[in-house]
Amino acid sequence: QVQLVESGGGLVQAGGSLRLSCAASGRALSSYIMGWFRQAPGNEREFVAAISWRGGSTYYADSAKGRFTVSRDNAKNTVYLQMNNLKPEDAAVYSCAAASSVGTVKYDYAYNYWGQGTQVTVSS
Repeated sequence: QVQLVESGGGLVQAGGSLRLSCAASGRALSSYIMGWFRQAPGNEREFVAAISWRGGSTYYADSAKGRFTVSRDNAKNTVYLQMNNLKPEDAAVYSCAAASSVGTVKYDYAYNYWGQGTQVTVSS
């Protein structure tokens, strides 16, 4: 079992950047496909990005392509989400998740473990 803790959220102006981190404990992060999801008030949780075990493959929602970059450092047991050119519609609670087996990475049911989330607020 793995425990996930996100950090790096906060308040940023539109056009600004944030880097979210997801630190894992309990088991090596390299055992998992990692994903980032977000949920804004009144909205369903939506996929943002995912990265394969060793980082060789990455996947992005259309809304994230060209602005967000997912990466991982298995030696540090940490996954990152670099978010650039943030827009007010990016405001949400961002959560990382770990999947222990290959599945459809864009769907939350593919993931076994979840962090608590970190709040991202974007002012216009």
